Amino acid sequence: MCTVVPISLTVGANRIVPTVAIPHPLGNPALPLEEEQEIRRKLLDKALKALTTEVSEQTVFE
Repeated sequence: MCTVVPISLTVGANRIVPTVAIPHPLGNPALPLEEEQEIRRKLLDKALKALTTEVSEQTVFE
């Protein structure tokens, strides 16, 4: 999980899950709690999918 995909690509990460923003990668504290929790849940689901997906090259999970 990263906020700056090009850096992850440069260092050779094989599974890349883009996140929200540098100061708050897994949420947005300005949002109501329910919305922020939904964002976090979607990111977590995406990260788990990335971990369980077979990859043979660098893959960005949008």
